[in-house]
Amino acid sequence: MSIIETITDVTNPFLSRRELTCNFAGLGGKLKSLEAVDMISKEFKLDGKVVIPMRLKTQVGKSLVTGTFYVYDDEGLAKKHINPTIFSRLEKSKAKIAEVEAAAKEAEVADAPAEEAKADAPAEEAKADAPAEEAKADAPAEEAKKEEKSE
Repeated sequence: MSIIETITDVTNPFLSRRELTCNFAGLGGKLKSLEAVDMISKEFKLDGKVVIPMRLKTQVGKSLVTGTFYVYDDEGLAKKHINPTIFSRLEKSKAKIAEVEAAAKEAEVADAPAEEAKADAPAEEAKADAPAEEAKADAPAEEAKKEEKSE
C-alpha cells in the first residue's frame, strides 16, 4: 500500500495543466512541500514537468496531509497563471536545502583532514605533554619566589 492516495486527478485544458489532489497517510507535521513534490513526481512519473505544490493541509486530529498540486508542461505558462509569491517561497526553500547540503559537504571535507590529524596527534601529544610537565614543575618555584618578595 502506498502512502499516497489520489483523491482527484483532473486535466484542465483551459489552463493547460493537470490538477492533482492527494492524501499522504502518516506524514502529518513531517511533510515538506519539496518532499511532497518529489513523491508526487515519482508516483505519477512526472519527470521533465513542472510540479507546483499549491496547498498542503494537515487534517485535525489525524496524521493525514491533503495536498493540491498543479502540473504544467511549461514553466513559463506556470509563472503566468500562478501567484509569484508561491515561486519565491519555493526558491527560498530550494536555497535553504542547497545551503544545508553545501554545509554538509564542507563538514565532510573538514572531517577527513581532522581524522588524519587525529592519527598523527598521539605522537604530537606526547611531545607536547613533556614541556607542560616541566612548566608545572617550575610553577611552584615561581610561586615561592613571589611569596618571598611580598614578605
